[in-house]
Amino acid sequence: MFKTLLADRETIENKYHLQSEPFDHFNRMYYHGYDYDPTTGMDDDELKQKLAEYAKTIEHLSHPVIKAKLFEFVLDNTRIDVNEHDYFIGLYSWGRVISPHTVHKWAGELNDKLKSDTTLMQDYNKAGVCYGWLDYDHTVPDWDSLCELGFSGVLERARNSYNKHRENGTVTEKMEEFFKGVEIEYQAIIRFIDRLYKYSLTKSFEKAPIISECLKNLRDGAPKTTLDVLQLIYIYFMLSESVDHYQVRSLGYGLDSTLLPYFENDVKTGKFTKDEIAEFIGYFLMQWSAINNYWGQPVYLGGRTATQKTLVNELSYMVLDVYDKLGLYNPKIQIKTNADTPKDFVLKALDMIRHGNTSIVFCSDSAITKSLMARGATYEEACDSVLSGCYEYKVKAKGIGISCIYFSALKPVCMVIDSGFDTVTGKQISIKTKDASEIESFEEFYSLYLLHLKHLYLSYLAAIRPHEEQIQTINPSLMFSATIPDCVNSLTDAIDNGIENFSGGLISGLGSAIDSLMGVKELVFDKKLLTLPELKKALDNNWEGYEKYRLIVANSRLKYGNGNEAADLFAPAIVKYFDCCASSLKNGHGYNYSSPELHSARAFVIHGEATKATPDGRFAGQETSKNASPAPGADKSGITALVNSVTAIETTLCASGSCLDAMLHPSAVQGEDGLEALYAVLTTYQKQGGHSIHFNIFSPELLRDAQEHPENYKNLQVRVCGWNILWNNMDKKEQDAYIQRAESISY
Repeated sequence: MFKTLLADRETIENKYHLQSEPFDHFNRMYYHGYDYDPTTGMDDDELKQKLAEYAKTIEHLSHPVIKAKLFEFVLDNTRIDVNEHDYFIGLYSWGRVISPHTVHKWAGELNDKLKSDTTLMQDYNKAGVCYGWLDYDHTVPDWDSLCELGFSGVLERARNSYNKHRENGTVTEKMEEFFKGVEIEYQAIIRFIDRLYKYSLTKSFEKAPIISECLKNLRDGAPKTTLDVLQLIYIYFMLSESVDHYQVRSLGYGLDSTLLPYFENDVKTGKFTKDEIAEFIGYFLMQWSAINNYWGQPVYLGGRTATQKTLVNELSYMVLDVYDKLGLYNPKIQIKTNADTPKDFVLKALDMIRHGNTSIVFCSDSAITKSLMARGATYEEACDSVLSGCYEYKVKAKGIGISCIYFSALKPVCMVIDSGFDTVTGKQISIKTKDASEIESFEEFYSLYLLHLKHLYLSYLAAIRPHEEQIQTINPSLMFSATIPDCVNSLTDAIDNGIENFSGGLISGLGSAIDSLMGVKELVFDKKLLTLPELKKALDNNWEGYEKYRLIVANSRLKYGNGNEAADLFAPAIVKYFDCCASSLKNGHGYNYSSPELHSARAFVIHGEATKATPDGRFAGQETSKNASPAPGADKSGITALVNSVTAIETTLCASGSCLDAMLHPSAVQGEDGLEALYAVLTTYQKQGGHSIHFNIFSPELLRDAQEHPENYKNLQVRVCGWNILWNNMDKKEQDAYIQRAESISY
């Protein structure tokens, strides 16, 4: 098994970025690899030039049609590849080449029109308060429709709906333009696959007949084999992410569940052996490993039905086996676990983490079900949910985010101390409140904290709302919407209320905010070691001259993550207050804001860089806490105390998800007893209502050595937030934070 794949691995890795280029893993969709056959289409420069010329000739058309025609131009004219070293096709132009003429152009025009709102958003971003964007990053197509109908069937379904509306006289101009765009894009997809099929017929290498049959099946209808489904998922992903400008955040509705009926039929009929299917899965997973973008590509396994039947199956084990044997860290694996998940499957994944494969996150089915039901889903819908991001989840084919807003829970602490003035940007970014010398109690300080939190968050929502209103004009979601039955039935774009259009508020720095509030309480109001003006001066000076006071709060156990009742009361209180701030508001499309999510992405770094020194002992520019986790070095009372702190936040308060980053010393999880201990941490966390959890298992000695001798640790993986990266791809400041956390753990 994998003999062929291992021989082909270098070619697959070169498929996405040339070795001679300085690769930037933040720049996710702007690379391609080796040159393709020049007879199959245009090179980069010619395609961009011709595309720009063509875009000018169609400027008078509607936005959906303009986008569709540019999408069509790329698919008709890009170079293609069918390679002897891969089962998966090659798309040459995957640099989002139509975006300068669509989403970037139209967003720029809207920003100019909404200049005052755009300026406020930019100021908040620079100040480390909040940043957000219109969300094209968390789509999950209806994989059921794609697998049952294929690309041609999806198009035929849209045509049938259009004809029905036309017969009934219910086609509006907007519906007409939406359908035109869908038809153009899906016709282009089918022609693109036909080009690939015909090109494959010119090849005589060993894989060619298998690839040809697969492409013929996908050109003509629904997938028939396991390879067909994998190829369909891959083609949809590449075209959506690379041309249509919509990220695809799930590879099937659970890769193991999506593939299972095809796998069983292939084995039963003798079409493919289990070893051959394992190799197909290996080639499939290698595509995302080779793309190697910073955020990683999610793929989830497991889950359960509404009748409490586990969805873990033979393929679930096979995917983990293949992933582990290939030594991958991208795609990142999410495992939906519950009381019915086979223990040996969970232990297998935990053992992979123990020996270095940290790109696995466990997501609690119980928490997901409870949270989605709190948002209005039925029990059956909540059980049959889809993971749609790093930790996020939603009901299948029923909702889509139109904006994503990361808010710093820490920044309002600074606003209280500085009366709403931001010392980083030199601007009054919040309301002017009492001078530090006038605040007489911790209760008053905390009340002002909530006042600034509410003002800042609601100001940002007011600024982004006019942008939300126009999202469908900036980036019509034609390829995605055509997969969604409700959108097809109404001939309405998904991001134009074709399905529920919600907006997400995400909290970053919660642990740091709590620790800073506790620092003010301890230093100023309880022990009276400093006055608040003196603390302000210490923070303005980045603690210089006040080191003994910094060490008091830095080493205090009155911090979130230690099971301390006083500190832990603030976590659910702040999350609930944040939720209540927007609970009565509607976004730009008239839907409620979703309950807050404790997921930071890179906000813990970005916000930290723009935030002065804070009362928790943190220096200016240092990262803040991330996800639902404590600040680096704050949790010193053991894993049980940490779990108790995080699960003090009731599940439905974070109805869009949250995650705990748990770091353990290798000595705590050695041997069979250690594996059982790790399993106990996971099950306890989820029984107490925890959402998602992932583990970093490192000693500080290993991390320090890796920092000093990076050449010896080329494959060392680190779980950053919702993704993994290689240790050597992190900058020193981020590495130092991991070392600090590893040095503080006592478990």
